[in-house]
Amino acid sequence: MSTFASSGADLSIDFCGIKSPNPFWLASAPPTDKAYNVIRAFEAGWGGVVWKTLGEDPPAVNVSSRYSAIYGKNREVIGFNNIELITDRALDINLREITAVKEAWPDRAIVVSLMLPCEEHYWADILPKVEATGADGIELNFGCPHGMPERGMGAAVGQVPEYVQMVTAWCKKHSRLPVIVKLTPNITDVRQPARAAQKGGADAVSLINTINSITSIDLDRMVALPVVGGASTHGGYCGTAVKPIALNMVAEIARDPETLGLPISGIGGINNWRDAAEFISLGAGCVQVCTAAMLHGFRIVEEMKDGLARWMESKGYRTIEDFRGQAVPHTTDWKYLDMNFKTIAHISQADCIGCGRCHVACEDTSHQAIARLVDEATGKRTYEVIEEECVGCNLCEITCPVQNCITMLPQQTGKPYMNWTQDPRNPRAEKVPTAA
Repeated sequence: MSTFASSGADLSIDFCGIKSPNPFWLASAPPTDKAYNVIRAFEAGWGGVVWKTLGEDPPAVNVSSRYSAIYGKNREVIGFNNIELITDRALDINLREITAVKEAWPDRAIVVSLMLPCEEHYWADILPKVEATGADGIELNFGCPHGMPERGMGAAVGQVPEYVQMVTAWCKKHSRLPVIVKLTPNITDVRQPARAAQKGGADAVSLINTINSITSIDLDRMVALPVVGGASTHGGYCGTAVKPIALNMVAEIARDPETLGLPISGIGGINNWRDAAEFISLGAGCVQVCTAAMLHGFRIVEEMKDGLARWMESKGYRTIEDFRGQAVPHTTDWKYLDMNFKTIAHISQADCIGCGRCHVACEDTSHQAIARLVDEATGKRTYEVIEEECVGCNLCEITCPVQNCITMLPQQTGKPYMNWTQDPRNPRAEKVPTAA
């Protein structure tokens, strides 16, 4: 495995005043629970870590078992579920280890995740202790969806914007460290807690935390997984499956006029450099990884750094800032999309394997726009797009097992841009000004 040292790509970042040699951080989770893990991560090349969430003493008590998963082909883990709580190690042990690791690795970012009851004195007590470790910042865990909300913490705070603002303000009052607010996805509109965090003085937000989930049921024992004794509970869902949800929520905050410019740490389903680049293109200044590291080990960061650096150089990007947020201006509300834009499917006969999946999908569930033709002499089947029936939905492109066999071709309509607010088919359309 090669390590790419490119003079054309600088992966170092300054995220709300926190510097690290690359944007790849380990998220607050089992991989960052103790010095041993964190040191191994830094040796592997991670740019930073968010230390697993600290709380009040006595520490939380976890159960066994704790994890479950959704699998794809060949038992590839698509989604990962956990019912683990915050650290079950004593506060003083964690603080000593954070101090020692930061002294040994001064160039790496160490952010400490915190979760405490909604009373100011708890935060006023712990913040100076965390600051004394030399840590670079704190992350407020307002997202944990299991175990802790029942105690008035985690998502129970993150779902109430007023609480988010209040606790954030306490942390800014009692600490000089940058404050990152970790947001829950288990909410109707993620912009509301993000706005509240900003009002409270947050230096950044991170998202998403895990999603409420039950991954599967053991139909023999009639209990959800993971099983604890004879029962189970909902847990936090993460991994590849949550990436689309995370990207959307990051984009919502990045393009919200009220949170414009608020630094974002992207989390959710990041498995490789391309995933990271997508989050950064939507405004994230760094990315946090958990599930991929748990499944494949810390060495995956080598390929992440290598791939990102090579791609950046191929595009002419010198720094992360050169492409950060570039996808945000192209992300809009549905009502502003061009109603006059038209595209139709095209099937490459040279690449088509004749499986017929495009035809079945279109014939049964879409617009009957793909014809099935059979050569009477040879019996060979071919499939062709009926252009006048094609609406450009691209279902055929998605179902085709051969990449680039079916492509979507934009059509020249001769019509100007017109969105739904202007469309005469809209009963509430706005009048479009005419030229004088």
